[in-house]
Amino acid sequence: MPNAAFEVLDKVNSPEDLKTLNYDEMTKLAEEIREHIIKKVNTTGGHFGPNLGIVETTIAMHYVFNSPKDKFVFDVSHQCYPHKILTGRKEGFTNPDTYHKYTGYTAPEESDHDLFKVGHTSTSVSLATGLAKGRDIIGGNENVVAVIGDGSLTGGEALEGFNNAATLNSNIILVVNDNDMSIAENQGGICEHLTKLRNSNGQTQDNFFKALGFDYYYVSDGHNIEKLIETFKKVKDTNHPVVVHIHTIKGKGFKPAEENKEPFHWILPGTIDHLNDAPSAQSEDYNSLTKDYLLKKVSTGEPIVAVNAATPGVFDWNKDFRNKMGNHYVDVGIAEQQAVAMISGIAKRGGKAVMGVMSSFIQRTYDQLSQDLALNNSPATILVFWGGISSADATHLCTFDIPLISNIPNIVYLAPTCKEEYLRMLDWSVNQNEYPVAIRVPNEYISKGEEDNTDYSILNKYKVTHCGDTVAIIGAGNFYKLGEQVADKLKNLGINATLINPVFLTGIDKELLERLKENHKVVITLEDGEIDGGFGEKITRFYGSSNIKVLNFGSFKEFTDRTSLEELYQRYHLTPDLIVEDVQRVL
Repeated sequence: MPNAAFEVLDKVNSPEDLKTLNYDEMTKLAEEIREHIIKKVNTTGGHFGPNLGIVETTIAMHYVFNSPKDKFVFDVSHQCYPHKILTGRKEGFTNPDTYHKYTGYTAPEESDHDLFKVGHTSTSVSLATGLAKGRDIIGGNENVVAVIGDGSLTGGEALEGFNNAATLNSNIILVVNDNDMSIAENQGGICEHLTKLRNSNGQTQDNFFKALGFDYYYVSDGHNIEKLIETFKKVKDTNHPVVVHIHTIKGKGFKPAEENKEPFHWILPGTIDHLNDAPSAQSEDYNSLTKDYLLKKVSTGEPIVAVNAATPGVFDWNKDFRNKMGNHYVDVGIAEQQAVAMISGIAKRGGKAVMGVMSSFIQRTYDQLSQDLALNNSPATILVFWGGISSADATHLCTFDIPLISNIPNIVYLAPTCKEEYLRMLDWSVNQNEYPVAIRVPNEYISKGEEDNTDYSILNKYKVTHCGDTVAIIGAGNFYKLGEQVADKLKNLGINATLINPVFLTGIDKELLERLKENHKVVITLEDGEIDGGFGEKITRFYGSSNIKVLNFGSFKEFTDRTSLEELYQRYHLTPDLIVEDVQRVL
């Protein structure tokens, strides 16, 4: 007997099953899907508000179109849970034993209903233009449907995609899911224009999409399945580019998420269980240190500007902080390219720009890092958060920032090992006027209570924290602590290893490395990121023609996907015991 509480969902195992339902059943199905998403995400963590807001739209799309023949592309795929539930993967959302079976993003290896691995924003329309062009060139006839949120429209690639889609002269259907939110508040003129469209029920003559050449449809209630189906039927099998603009509510069906959308974009396990708990006192961490530093600078009248690209939650740049910063805070929307070019301009005009960015999003602005920032040698500061090896999804790995940043001329990339070092580096970076500077914010909060007078303007000067012989350990940033552990284990074997904090990820201390040749046989490098093109290879190149053996430890060049940190550390030999075994083999 089906569970009475989920009498409709129990009958739906594929989009074909969905097509047999009436409107009342589909409305009930939406309620049941929401209930499972709420339970599942509260257990595992994940994207909460975006998925609750797209349920009816996903049901209507699968009712009208014929996936996988018709192609769906979900921008960012923050909102793909209902799609997965309807395409044969509902056990990942209904059975606690298999909650972790599927990734939180679209994944072709899971289902033919997913075309791309997607986890970064503003890409769906561009991908869809390629699908449409490929279809046209080989004589296909399927519908190509891209779903993109209003927040994603703030990204430059989204505009490139719309610009090209408008001139395809064939079937492409772009569903603009407008919930008046990005991850935080929406930003920019495009979002203001969407407000004008909503307020006019899609009737304003000032219509961006029509101006580009799209046929345009507006659905004021994006949770009305009947209206959605009616509209999708109108545009199905169209022979020209179409925009379907729908107004939805982010977090729909869970009142706290509807009323407080920003913190419910993505939640940790157990968040709902603790909604009524009294707020706990915030302990000091790198987020609070950074906020306090920036606020102090503002209070003393310094021309500092904090810039971020729609992800303030990564650094806890919450509403209170943003309000206190006032016009010293800028959210550029989901537009890392704009953020980097903007901080370059701020710095050139005499301002002190500090950009916060998650490591995974560094690659989204590589050209701007090189051309707009480094080539112009603008003295702005970039704080890279969450950099390091992790058990994250393949779309949000944070292991590539060191190779990406450290090989661009002019940029100075610093790797602090503790609170005190981080604050000294931050203060130096903000007050100097010679270089663009990136700082890899540590992941583990460590306070050593030590002060020193390091002059970071003397580039690539490493710190020797313990002098020894035979083996030299160079532990960068997050992995300096691992270096200490390796040194302790070697000491137990009678080896008095030299321990070095390199400080800089962008260059080598040639004088120090040359001195190590006198009484060392092995040098090991430890970096919390990809080895290929990374920090350690610079050391290896230096010693290439010498008798010194160099071992580089870090991650391999690979996309891992929800692989446990324990497994990765074993694979990469990143435990003290495995590192010591490797050292002994080459001695």
